[in-house]
Amino acid sequence: MKAWRVVLLTLSFLMLGGCLVTFSEPLPGKSSTPRGLVGSWITKDAWGEPLKLVITRADAGAYKAVATPKGKSAQTYVFNVAQQGNRWYLSARVPGEFGGNYVIGGFDIVDGKELVVYNLDVQQVQQALGSKELSGHSTEVAQDNGEGVLVDSPPERVLAYLNDPANSDLFVEAVRFKRAGK
Repeated sequence: MKAWRVVLLTLSFLMLGGCLVTFSEPLPGKSSTPRGLVGSWITKDAWGEPLKLVITRADAGAYKAVATPKGKSAQTYVFNVAQQGNRWYLSARVPGEFGGNYVIGGFDIVDGKELVVYNLDVQQVQQALGSKELSGHSTEVAQDNGEGVLVDSPPERVLAYLNDPANSDLFVEAVRFKRAGK
């Protein structure tokens, strides 16, 4: 299966392989971002090329991420932020060719200097579907990209699952950005 780099790299969900977990609804975006998220960030993409990410505020409590890989056009995605306890989540719409649903990721700001983004562990989500902790099904998202997983549980149930201490290892680090120089 091909990686989902085109879509998720833009939002820093740098998938290293495997299926994409999508959700039928976004998380409620009532939280303002943690201090330090808005601004310019840099990292290297999966091919070792520089990637610049600029995060700004958008309309109605949403945020905008503009990713510019070296030598390529900038891509823009809007996302919302939710906070539950000490955990920060973001959710964003996936382009139509990849199903048009939503992705959910976790993130942390470390000392105001690093932005760490986390992906969901696909196997654990598949197990949660099998055990009925979450509802959903496998789905073909795009030609040649194989199967994905679509979770159709309501956002409250998704948040309860994400916040359950038994699922503390549900997120795996996907990418780490450094604050760009001023």
